Amino acid sequence: MKVNKALTIAGSDSGGGAGIQADLKTFQELGVFGMSALTAVTAQNTRGVQGVYPMTADAVAAQIQSIGEDLRTDAVKTGMLFSAEIIETVSKEIAKYGWENIVIDPVMIAKGGASLLQTEAILAMKKHLIPLSMVITPNIPEAEVLTDTAISSMDDKRKAAKELHRLGARNVIIKGGHEEGKMAADLLFDGESFTEFKSNRIETVNTHGTGCTFSAAITAGLADGFSVPQAVDRAKQFIQAAIENDLRIGSGHGPTNHWAYNKKKESFVHGN
Repeated sequence: MKVNKALTIAGSDSGGGAGIQADLKTFQELGVFGMSALTAVTAQNTRGVQGVYPMTADAVAAQIQSIGEDLRTDAVKTGMLFSAEIIETVSKEIAKYGWENIVIDPVMIAKGGASLLQTEAILAMKKHLIPLSMVITPNIPEAEVLTDTAISSMDDKRKAAKELHRLGARNVIIKGGHEEGKMAADLLFDGESFTEFKSNRIETVNTHGTGCTFSAAITAGLADGFSVPQAVDRAKQFIQAAIENDLRIGSGHGPTNHWAYNKKKESFVHGN
């Protein structure tokens, strides 16, 4: 039996709702063996980020090399990379091993407003990392920063998606969570056509880690051999279930429910 594997290169969230903790939980729930390379340790909870403690670039490289030289991987997800030096190091290691199923979650700001990406790192991401990506998954504020443009309409989203594709991303999905309205529409662009993935908007403050979880679910799908649209479609279902069945823990932006998707499937199979 072939065991499909996914590697997350991201920061640690001590609160367990985002970062590598969210990624590994998602990989496990979707039947993919998860591995990790830590870029930073954060002290954070549902109220915000109390501290960020980055790894050295050499330490990040060593972790990735340990995976590349033994376990290898079927897909890679990047999350919080913190600095230009780490981004350049990660890009170099990904290219060295020839990994292709690369999902970039361009994490910039935590739910509480704390910056998780240094300014000069944005340029490094555009120059070194985005050209390696199979999929990039920015929310609207992140897409605005990466394309240096304001997004206030579907036409704006389409233009931003085209610009990110021009920068080298093979597939771009701009998430609609920051928009208003009854529906949350994520827009996928593959270089030729646009596809919308819509879901009912859930009114809740418990959305910590939604971006990490969504991109991790896409990564798991690619590791399993799904096409990009198939991976995005299942990821959309996964995160919708996680938001709808929130855990209501903590006193701020609480985490989503990573086991909700499979629980929902089990209930459907058993007719509950």
